[in-house]
Amino acid sequence: MKHIFLNSKKFLFGLAIGITAMLFIRGKDSDSYFEISKNLEVFTTLFKELNTYYVDPIQPGKVVKKGIDAMLEDLDPYTNYITEEDIEDYRFMTTGKYGGIGSTVRKKDNYIAIGEPFENSPVIKAGLKAGDIILEIDGRSTKDKEIDDVSKFLKGSPGTQIKFKIRDAVTGAESTKTLTREEINVSSVPYAGMVGNNNEYGYVRLTQFTERCGSMVRSSFDSLKRTNPSMKGVILDLRYNPGGLLDEAVNICNIFMNGQQLVVSTKGKNEEWDKDYKTTGTPWDEKIPVTILINRNSASASEIVAGTMQDVDRGVVIGQRSFGKGLVQTTRSLAFNAKLKVTTAKYYTPSGRCIQALDYTHRNEDGSVGEIPDSIKTKFKTKNGRTVMDGGGVDPDVKLESKETLRIIATLMNKSFVFDYATQYVAKHPSITSPKDFALTETDFNDFVKWLDEKDYSYKTKTEEALAELKEVAEKESYYEGVKKDFESLQKAVSHDKKQDLLKNKKEITRLLQDEIVTRYYFQKGRLQNQLKEDDEVLEAINILGNTSKYNALLSGK
Repeated sequence: MKHIFLNSKKFLFGLAIGITAMLFIRGKDSDSYFEISKNLEVFTTLFKELNTYYVDPIQPGKVVKKGIDAMLEDLDPYTNYITEEDIEDYRFMTTGKYGGIGSTVRKKDNYIAIGEPFENSPVIKAGLKAGDIILEIDGRSTKDKEIDDVSKFLKGSPGTQIKFKIRDAVTGAESTKTLTREEINVSSVPYAGMVGNNNEYGYVRLTQFTERCGSMVRSSFDSLKRTNPSMKGVILDLRYNPGGLLDEAVNICNIFMNGQQLVVSTKGKNEEWDKDYKTTGTPWDEKIPVTILINRNSASASEIVAGTMQDVDRGVVIGQRSFGKGLVQTTRSLAFNAKLKVTTAKYYTPSGRCIQALDYTHRNEDGSVGEIPDSIKTKFKTKNGRTVMDGGGVDPDVKLESKETLRIIATLMNKSFVFDYATQYVAKHPSITSPKDFALTETDFNDFVKWLDEKDYSYKTKTEEALAELKEVAEKESYYEGVKKDFESLQKAVSHDKKQDLLKNKKEITRLLQDEIVTRYYFQKGRLQNQLKEDDEVLEAINILGNTSKYNALLSGK
């Protein structure tokens, strides 16, 4: 798969000479190499003088990291310098594993709190729960600390211990807990099960393309089919999947496609990156009807799978247009265990299209980049002759509108009111029904509304913000006094009633509460299972799989 500088003048000078020599050996363009050599020497001598004469002590690693980040800033956002300290995060991205306590963390009352513990994790074993506040870690206060800084400190080698001073989320009692870090393995397949009125369709959620995720998805479908031999179709859920390993995207396609079928091609500046990736093994089932769910946050390897299955007319893609990342990164090792994740190629689906949506090679004067305009997008054909486009992500075969996040929903989430209410709910309810059957009652919702009475969840609607802007402009242009009464009347008419907004959006708010509460008892797997019964994209997939003529018509383009 594809800390550099020490506080030493000799090291910097030697490094510059070494790199320059390597570039001369490998290169052909002497003018270009002279520029590289010259600028490396300028950098080395500048750093030497800065380190020697600057009035205050400097941190060489920090200064150079900032310089490298600035150098990479003008490139695409996926070309990154990974320091030795960040290797644990990189390892998690590619393997789904890391050493730690097994929980997300969040801000609470200027401290850090337990967010979402993972099943069977050290946090659970120590008796901690979501909402508990971490006052101290190994004697150091977490007050006013940033989440990223605390997260890095919580990670470490499995077997090492870490001591917490905890404040209970419900009782407020303080205690000390010692946790032993473990290797945390976050599965890329958090849930697999049967859906449909008669449980006739297999559903698998894939959250990231990590090592061996292809075999995990295959095993999940295989297990479902063994216990449900009359399975009539499958749903592969790639929503919110940011991608990952390209080889695993090929393995996922191989589940439904025979060997030696082209999945993706890559083309880069160097010939070594011009490759064709084909399926190599026996498919799990190359005939069973397939639906793939995507949304705006489905990217990279997710788009390879969705785009390839679409190009060869092997499955119906449902949801919203995907992110549009058609770039391939390779990881190169650097000195002192650091790494460079660098974009080396673009990838192309079997029809020949590249779905990259943003053009990072042509930046605007302010450094921003724009989307590929529709006027220069190219049409391509699928195996059955359907038209697909490049340059803008993968357009689904069945488009479903994404729901806009309402202001009241965003406010309740951002101010942690949904999270905090769930904490109180769990304290009063030792257990709940199965995740598949759990639903909040009318009484529960009313209790939540009453609980909010003393909370500040004020917010402005978009209409109110627009009126405020209009008033400001009218005052500047001296029109406001003449329309003041009309303006105040309009402002009064559109002013929102917070409690009415709660009732008006009861369904969406109840859904959020259920998600948070089910997670407390059954973790991520339970939350996903509970969501399926009201999931519009899943219900649409079930509808299409249950209608053979519609499924075939979508793939044939007729």
